[in-house]
Amino acid sequence: MEKDNLLKSVPRAGKVVSTSFLIELPELGQLNKRKIPDLVGVAPLNRDSGTLRGKRTVWGIRANLRTVLYMASLIGIKRNPVLVYVYQRLLSTGKAKKLALIACMRKLFTILNAMVRSNTIWQSNSIINNI
Repeated sequence: MEKDNLLKSVPRAGKVVSTSFLIELPELGQLNKRKIPDLVGVAPLNRDSGTLRGKRTVWGIRANLRTVLYMASLIGIKRNPVLVYVYQRLLSTGKAKKLALIACMRKLFTILNAMVRSNTIWQSNSIINNI
């Protein structure tokens, strides 16, 4: 119940994000920021073979959590001040919109993981200052 309240403190995240992560990702808050994005599929992974070098794509084991993160980030880039800042900063440097949205998904996910690990509620001002 305590983790549920922590996750619900994120603006525009709500019950769906909280419930989905608590049920399908018991590792939330226990792994570091390098390992946990691979589980959900928000880390860019390569599919290179020999001399073939392609674009990096995101994929992972728990695709339904990636869908939940996608929808939360899609709303967040319009209403959540932290995600708006990250999204606009990436667009201003010339990144593609889809790439910026995936980066916002990863940022939101790492923030959720850190919130659960440190047992703190959402604080927009301190997050923006640390970016």
